[in-house]
Amino acid sequence: MGKSTSFVGRMYRAARLESAIYEEVEADTSATWQALAVVLLYSICAGIGSGLGTLPDITVGGFFWSLFVGLLSALAFWLIWSLITYIIGTTLLKGPETSATYGELLRTIGFSATPGVLMLFSFVPFVGWAISLVALAWMLAAMILAVRQALDFDTGRAIATCLVGAIVYVIFAVILGLIAGLGMWVFRW
Repeated sequence: MGKSTSFVGRMYRAARLESAIYEEVEADTSATWQALAVVLLYSICAGIGSGLGTLPDITVGGFFWSLFVGLLSALAFWLIWSLITYIIGTTLLKGPETSATYGELLRTIGFSATPGVLMLFSFVPFVGWAISLVALAWMLAAMILAVRQALDFDTGRAIATCLVGAIVYVIFAVILGLIAGLGMWVFRW
């Protein structure tokens, strides 16, 4: 398949783990909107798949509320995860590419969510869990590739950046969860 800069073409190439697409969206500042669309599309697919998996126990309102919260969560995760990865990759595990920007990493990581559209099928009985597992592993591989290309790292350094970033993100999420939980506890009194 030839080089395609269309939204669907870029998603296809990102899912195929073509390193050139990650270089392309890294350099294309107009691709930020496409990266956002990939993240939102992934979130919608995951939300629908999850919601269908809970039928008939979920109400229509509950389904749409979960979808809305999922969209906000995916957007927040993308922005925060990209920032954490950017900081770690440009300071702690600093590589040869010192001119990388947050926007470059934001775009490449956004496109790495492409395989997540498979989460739409997570509701399928008996195999939905396997589809979700494959999609998550595929997304991880795409994310490592995205970090490698955006920061001009070797694969080992990209893996290390993602691993350290995941640890920092989990610590951040736990602290935020504790603060939110404490806040809810305080407001109950």
